[in-house]
Amino acid sequence: MFDLSGQKALVVGVANDQSIAYGCAKAFKAQGADLAITYLNEKAEPHVRPLAEDLGADIIMPLDVRSEAQMAALFQTIRSTWGKLDTVLHSIAFSKKEDLHGRVVDCSADGFALAMDISVHSFLRLIRHAEPLMPHGGTCMTVSFMGAQKVVNNYGVMGPVKAALEASVRYAAAELGPRGISVHALSPGPLKTRAASGIAEFDDLLNDAASRAPTHHLATIEDTGAYAAFLASREAFNVTGGVHPIDGGYSIL
Repeated sequence: MFDLSGQKALVVGVANDQSIAYGCAKAFKAQGADLAITYLNEKAEPHVRPLAEDLGADIIMPLDVRSEAQMAALFQTIRSTWGKLDTVLHSIAFSKKEDLHGRVVDCSADGFALAMDISVHSFLRLIRHAEPLMPHGGTCMTVSFMGAQKVVNNYGVMGPVKAALEASVRYAAAELGPRGISVHALSPGPLKTRAASGIAEFDDLLNDAASRAPTHHLATIEDTGAYAAFLASREAFNVTGGVHPIDGGYSIL
């Protein structure tokens, strides 16, 4: 029903072929979009570059979101290569291990600030850079988790951090709506990704989600990518500001 041909999509957060960001990049490409894909650093590049090349990405560049110089260089390359941008997909989060595994009330100030900067404010920085390249509108998406709205055992400080991310989505959507730019949070249920493997007892959460979800199926990166591709399409132009569960109904129980 929808087509992304001619659209330009930036995907931030691919770590390997199990990443949510990779599932979204595949879906964008399958619907006809051209891709820009970033990798974190030299250590990550050998895992990401082959995937990006297989998807025919026009732009493959490093991006540590804490580096304003790298972010400026990325968007300058996008401007000079494409002259515009239609979609931004932000799928990165980080917390120090001791803050993730400890009590929220014991989280260090530095650890809290770091988690907020990488997981939340970096999305706002991406939007700020992308906005001038979206004169005719566009779509900005990030990835959240149900731990933002309900207490999930062992999710720790990432719960409050993801709650801040979801609030940021709503405010950004309200501010950018008049410019035709929609803002969304994708909220897949528990997924076996590298990032999720850092959460204690995550396998138990996966098993619980599969048994309790009305569909009895865990979400996949393909499910998430398909939903993201729809939100990037012109058919979804009047949808914005939402947190979109992609979890087989697990979150309704």
